[in-house]
Amino acid sequence: MRALSLATLHYKGKGQMIIIPARLASTRFPRKILADIGGLPMLIKTAQNAMKNDEVCVACDDESVLEVCKLHGVRAVMTSQSHQSGTDRCNEAAQILGLSDDEIIINIQADEPFLESHVIEALQGVMKRGAWMGSCAKRITQAQTLDPNLVKVVLNSANEAIYFSRSIIPYDRDYNLSRGKNAESKSTESSKVESKNAESKKADSSTIDSSAAESIASSAQYLGHLGVYGYSARSLKEFCALPSSTADSPLEHIEKLEQLRAIYHKKPIAMTIVATESVGIDTPEDLERALRLFGA
Repeated sequence: MRALSLATLHYKGKGQMIIIPARLASTRFPRKILADIGGLPMLIKTAQNAMKNDEVCVACDDESVLEVCKLHGVRAVMTSQSHQSGTDRCNEAAQILGLSDDEIIINIQADEPFLESHVIEALQGVMKRGAWMGSCAKRITQAQTLDPNLVKVVLNSANEAIYFSRSIIPYDRDYNLSRGKNAESKSTESSKVESKNAESKKADSSTIDSSAAESIASSAQYLGHLGVYGYSARSLKEFCALPSSTADSPLEHIEKLEQLRAIYHKKPIAMTIVATESVGIDTPEDLERALRLFGA
């Protein structure tokens, strides 16, 4: 029988719940969810922060994590170690808790100890309007798009996600063409001649003024994805039931982004753009930067 905290057994349901999937193993940062932040394990810091918004339950995969939650009075359930994703872990936790199909579930990553309350509220608002699945994005600079650990997202006119990628999306062709031409101008005279001969074979429409390209690039709206998701208990079950093998959901396996399973299977992800200073923590270096930034 799975171990449940006493607090879990007393949960009555209030229409919405925050679930934090807590996987102890981590390749880049072993046991990172227990790393110290201001005298508290990262997971507990994340949970206490989320409690400002709503009831919280941690979905554990290790007895040591469950004990840490009990020690700090945080509701927790034990889930299987075989889950392939945090979403699957959240789904099992929702079933253990006996959440009704229409209950709103917010999935917050255990490595988001500085996520602001207004971000969670914004996502809850999206879900209360009936979204099948929801998530958040923030505006980022062009320089930030180069980081493959910062997932980019592009939206349609209804603020639904079209695609998520570790690559730069959208790709600014005109800006990058201009950069290429500037690089060519620094080459040797002979290479300049050769380049001009090659360029003369292209259509005039491919030519763009360098200053114009810089202007376009500076006004481009790049969006970085925040690893926080919203579902109903029903849609969470539906998501986890979607085919997820390499053949049935190739995009999520290529990018290593599970939300692409929904995109591939034509399920809408409603997005809300928020202002946030929060940073996810993937490496020890990320933790050091976060501690300096937030003075924790």
